[in-house]
Formats: sequence, C-alpha cells, structure tokens
Amino acid sequence: MKTQSSLELSDVKTIAAAAEAEALKNNWAVSIAIVDAGGHLLHFARMDEAPAISAHIAPAKAHTAALGRRESKVYEDVINGGRYSFLTAPTVQGMLEGGVPIMKDGFCLGAVGVSGVKSNEDAQIAKAGIAAIGL
Repeated sequence: MKTQSSLELSDVKTIAAAAEAEALKNNWAVSIAIVDAGGHLLHFARMDEAPAISAHIAPAKAHTAALGRRESKVYEDVINGGRYSFLTAPTVQGMLEGGVPIMKDGFCLGAVGVSGVKSNEDAQIAKAGIAAIGL
C-alpha cells in the first residue's frame, strides 16, 4: 500500500485566503472553488461583483482538474486543437483554463478552480492559492 497526503481544513483555508488575496490585489471579482481528489467541493466563495455564471464554472474547472490530475487548460487546448469529440467525455465539465490540480509526491490531493476574469488570470489566482501551502 502507498501512503498519500490529503488536504486538511487548515490547508483549504490557507489556499482560499491566498487565492482571494491574489484576486483582491488585482481588483478581480471571481468565484473560487476548492475540491478534494474526487472532485467533491470543500470550499466555495463568490466575491462581490463576480459574474453569476462563475459560481457554476469555478467548481466545474476544479472538478475537471482534480479528476484529470492536470490543469483544465489541457482539455481546452485539446478541443481547440480540433478534437471536438472530447466534448462528450463523461463527467468532464469545466474544460477551460483556470482549474489547477494540487499535486504532492505525484499524487493529486484536489484542485482549485477559479472563474470570473480572463482564463490565464483565473489560473494565476488558483496557482497563488496552491503556492500558499508550499506546493
């Protein structure tokens, strides 16, 4: 058997606070979702003035990044590259940049999904959150 780390509530709170701080620093109104390795929601926040649809997109990006164990941008690139059949992949919903897996020792602990600004800025916020726990 392998031993695997897992996110604790304190980790989730640290990630959320750092992601929100990155968004506030840049005056970006976003939704931030954090999920476990199975894509189950651990944290969600929609900042003031964040688009309503971002409340649906952020958790979907996080879910996709966690289950795929890779950034959701990978799937966006696959589709933009012409592999439209990938749109039929089961349980994969947030196929836009902004979902970032939380990886440690080759294992996925979960993911952060952000929505509300440009996709690369969403990813920047997610990565800032993850960096706050030293990953």
